[in-house]
Amino acid sequence: IRLVGGSRCSGRLEVPHGNTWYTVCADAFDQQDAEVVCRELDCGAPVQVLGAAAFDKGDAQMWTQEIQCKGNEYQFALCPTSRSHNCSHDNDVSVVCA
Repeated sequence: IRLVGGSRCSGRLEVPHGNTWYTVCADAFDQQDAEVVCRELDCGAPVQVLGAAAFDKGDAQMWTQEIQCKGNEYQFALCPTSRSHNCSHDNDVSVVCA
């Protein structure tokens, strides 16, 4: 995973799948999801979860599944996902870690 458009510990969230990077929708993304992102990147605790493409719109493909971390996963890839939904780059999620 990576944060783009800010610093090493803040920016638009992008996740890899195969050889492709995907942006993540802010709709169902919450504090527990951000906990896992910040932990995996070794960036401390999450300070803010921002929607509305706060760090600009991504040009990667859109991850269409809803992410449902419990907050204790040590890797974002281990978080459960559920049904897919439609989302646009207007609502790419960004995370700011401490």
